[in-house]
Amino acid sequence: MLNFDVERFVRIQSGAVGLADELHQTVADALAAGTENLFFLGAGGVTLLTHPAARLLQTGSTFPVHVEMAAELVVRDNVHLGANSLVVMPSLSGTTKEAIEALEFCRAKGAKVVTLTGHAETPMAELADVNFTNFVEDDTSSESYYLQTLLIALSVMHLRGEYDGWTETVAALRALPEQLVEVKRAFEPRAAEIAETIKDEPYHIITGAGSVWPEAYYYGMCILEEMQWIRTRPVHASDFFHGTLELVEAGVSVIVCKGEDETRPLAERVEKFVPDHTEKVLVLDTADFDLPGVPAQLRALLSPVLLATAFERLSAHLEVLRDHPLTTRRYYRRLDY
Repeated sequence: MLNFDVERFVRIQSGAVGLADELHQTVADALAAGTENLFFLGAGGVTLLTHPAARLLQTGSTFPVHVEMAAELVVRDNVHLGANSLVVMPSLSGTTKEAIEALEFCRAKGAKVVTLTGHAETPMAELADVNFTNFVEDDTSSESYYLQTLLIALSVMHLRGEYDGWTETVAALRALPEQLVEVKRAFEPRAAEIAETIKDEPYHIITGAGSVWPEAYYYGMCILEEMQWIRTRPVHASDFFHGTLELVEAGVSVIVCKGEDETRPLAERVEKFVPDHTEKVLVLDTADFDLPGVPAQLRALLSPVLLATAFERLSAHLEVLRDHPLTTRRYYRRLDY
């Protein structure tokens, strides 16, 4: 596989899954101490990686869950945030200014803050009440944070009697890193073909629904825009027919992301519409990826992980074909803004 270190990837994702027991205990301790609500909070794209877990809780649990952007929380506050709140904050670098300010803001209000950092000995790691560090970099962070926040969500539900099969789920997740390598390997030829097809496209409409919508949004904003300087229009599949459909015409690229949860028909509606109006349609369906022994219920929860792991292969080929390294920036962390 192009520019891919199998051992490194397996080590990182195994590290994320390996936190299962500690994350579960942290949640158990918080609930036992009287925690009344949960906040998922972050700055930038990493916040999107918490959305599938947050949405799982919002739709499958009666435990109150909130999702906030760090900078907005600091200036606007939230009446639900306080001494009985548990705040979960992922941060790859552990140094993002807005995230540090939000962490301090939450601590000042008495909330318990748990950080999920990619690097130890960073402000985010040191300022938190509880920190878990699993080394990641940009190309491995999506799967790692999807898995860690999923484990937190399932811990809440399991402890409240809202999710059966915690032990079986964790056992299945421990085998996942090696399976994701095989997903990447199987997708590699198609990733190369797609990259060749879209490398010169100046603009993409990218859509999805349910658990894969955050990954569709993330890939458009954080990879294609930030790392490749390609304009995108991420739009939720349920909103596609309330505005964005008018931009679809011959020559316009549309990327449809399909997951395996109950919202799949929303993406299929877009998939059915667009080929009659543009010849540039790419459908990425997580159901195409083989995960031996993983039940349908868990596959639905893992759809964003599968999509992220496939998108990484596409990115690896795009940066080579476009001669634009994924690390190249003009403004991000290069200017004071």
